[in-house]
Parts: sequence; structure tokens; C-alpha cells
Amino acid sequence: MTLVGHLINGQMVASDDRTQDVYNPATGEVSKQVALASQTTVALAIDAAQTAFPEWRDTPAIKRARVMFKFKELLESNADKICALIGDEHGKISHDAAGELQRGIENVEYACCAPELLKGEHSKNVAANIDSWSEFQPLGVVAGITPFGSPIDSAKAIAILGKYGGVMRDYKFPRIVSEPGLPIIAIPTTAGTGSECTRVTIITDETSDEKMLCVGIGFMPTAALVDYSLTLSLPARTTADTGIDALTHAMEAYVSKKASLYSDSQAIAAMNLLGPNLRKVFHNGSDQQAREAMMLGSTLAGIAFSNASVALVHGMSRPIGAFYHVPHGLSNAMLLPMVTEYSIPAAAERYADCARAMGVANQTDSTELANEKLMAELYAINKELQVPTPEQFGIERAHFFNNLEVMAEQALASGSPANNPRVPSADEIIEIYKKLW
Repeated sequence: MTLVGHLINGQMVASDDRTQDVYNPATGEVSKQVALASQTTVALAIDAAQTAFPEWRDTPAIKRARVMFKFKELLESNADKICALIGDEHGKISHDAAGELQRGIENVEYACCAPELLKGEHSKNVAANIDSWSEFQPLGVVAGITPFGSPIDSAKAIAILGKYGGVMRDYKFPRIVSEPGLPIIAIPTTAGTGSECTRVTIITDETSDEKMLCVGIGFMPTAALVDYSLTLSLPARTTADTGIDALTHAMEAYVSKKASLYSDSQAIAAMNLLGPNLRKVFHNGSDQQAREAMMLGSTLAGIAFSNASVALVHGMSRPIGAFYHVPHGLSNAMLLPMVTEYSIPAAAERYADCARAMGVANQTDSTELANEKLMAELYAINKELQVPTPEQFGIERAHFFNNLEVMAEQALASGSPANNPRVPSADEIIEIYKKLW
């Protein structure tokens, strides 16, 4: 079951006299009632939610309640920190922030049922949210429970556009967005994109089928609530795709030309956690110890690549996702073995370190042997976790091959391939795409 939510701020509370039953997930009984927003606003939000996530409509109330209460508990347990951050960002005293946050918490029970169009990272969806956001601006907090990185990325975009205006193409790399947006509270439910702790957002321009890289401290969430128990219900396919995505973040951060001692420490720690546990969570999603390791590894990998940047895998992955709607983690997984094989000659020691950190090579193994083991492991992971080729995914061959030059251009324009230890030409990228098929 995929669940997504969006925290609505206190300005929506009690614009009429209706109330909403709140269910206790332990007993299934109504424990209290909360005031609702106007009927029109709620109807629009619920309609958007049901269109974007039809499975939510059919989810039993008791299961919805469990998700709502978990979100509420996370907010309440971190209320002091969140209020202090809101106060710092907006110059409000903590008491005012606390009151506004509490009104938001009281409405979480229904607000999380309506993800307010946060159904993807397309720029048109982001733009639609800006109009809605004007109702919520007095508190100015964007928050979400998200099944992938896209809604968090959308929230980041909304936080900047809602404050400064314009369109997302205005904020595309190489522009660095240093100005602070509205504060963001990010709650990931996958392990994962790491978007909860990065200064990066990816927004698709639907007019050109380009995934735009937007970078800067302005996209950094104000707070991140990271709880592995929110990943326990993830299906195996999502677990695999997001898990390999996290591993790619850690590896690319470590081999990046922008790597530092700080990012290295985060990347190595992330690979120590992700490597031994990726298969475990794919085969047994209820393995809490493995889920916890993956969640922490994902966040550490996010911190690593937020400081060191990603490289060629991500640069080549974004056009595949934009043109053929392949989930981001899955397109990374398709590319990781082949791009690693291409890149090893330029950073053999670094890739050998990755193999050792993942636990697939011994400390005493030579660089050459460690890299042989790394390549064997990456191909084995894709086979065991059932990662398809572009052909197996259902992409039309002629369309894919006709798009190679455009995809190569977009990959290079993103800037990520320039961070790779071996920087490719457009022709070399095209050759990798061809081999990928």
C-alpha cells in the first residue's frame, strides 16, 4: 500500500462548523473529533488525492488511522525542535509557532488523506500547488509523508516558488539557489532517495521531457523525521529500486571529483549499512534490523551526495526517467553496473574501497580483485532484485535509439557527468546507452 500525506497548516481549521471523526488505531473507535476546513477546500483536496492515489480511497479507515497517528506522533515528539526552527526561520516566538503547529497537528487526521496534488515532480503539478499554497502561507511550513523522493522534491520546489515566484526552469542548474525558501519538514517512507537531507531537487519539465537539476541550500529541508518503521510495508519492487538508488548515491559521492573527507565518511558508513542489508529487505520486508540499517544508510548517503554531488549514473538516469517514465531508482539500477565498469579505470582504488565497504571484498584483497568482486556483486544484485533492461521494461527500441543523442545532451547538460572520475563524451554516453539495451 502506498501512502502519501501533506501537512495542512492551521489556517484551514474551522472555517465552518463541521467536524471529523478521529479513530484510535488500537481500538478502532472514535476517540475525538476535530474541526474541518471548508467543504469546498476539503472536496477539492480529496478529489485530487483520489485521482492521484485511488488505492487510498479503498484503504480501510483503521489503516488510514494508523498512518495518521504515526505522522501525528512524529510531529508531536519533535514539536519543540520544529517550533524552534520555525521561529528561527520566520522571526516568530516559539509560542506562536507552537500554536500554529498544534492546529496543524489537530488536522493531520484528515489532511494526510489529501496529498494536495503532490503526486509527482512535474513542473505543472508544482505550479498548481503554488495557487493552493497561498491559503496556507501564514504558517509557511511544507511537510509530507512521501512514498518516493518526488513529493519531497515537489515540496522543495513549492517552498521556493511560493516565496519568490517564477517557474522552475528559472532555478535550473547552473543557477545555485542560495536564498531560503519556506521551511520544509520532510518525512521519508523509503530508503531511499535521501531527499530529506539534500540541497537538491529534480523537477521534470513536461514540455521538453527533461528532468531539471536544481541545486542550492535553499532546497534543504528545515527538519527531517527519519523513522525506519514507516518503510516496513514497502513492496519488494519499491524496496529494491529505492535501495539501489541509495547505494548509487553512496558510491557516486565517494568516487565524485567533489568528494571530501567529510562526504567520504558519510558515504563509507552508508555503504557499510546498505551493502549487507539490501538483499535482506528485498526478500523479507519485515526484517526490522535490516530496514533500520537501510533507512540510516539512505540518509547518510543523502548527506554524502548533497556535499559531493552525484556523477554519471544520475546524469544518464534522468533522461531515461523523463522520456520513458522509468522510476528514478530503477533507471539508476539499470545503469549502475555498466557505468561503474566504464569508470573503474579512472578511480580503481576508490571503487575498490566501495567493494570493501559493502562487504563484498576483503581488506587484504588487491585493488584489481576487489573491483572484480564489486562488478560481480553489482550484476548479481540486479539479477536477484529483478532489475529489468530498458527492453524488458517495455521501452520501444526505435524510440529509444532515436533519442540517444538528445538523452546524451541532456545528461551532459545536467552537470553530473563532469563529477565522474572518468568524464565521458557524448559519443561515449551514447555507447553506454546502447550497451544498456
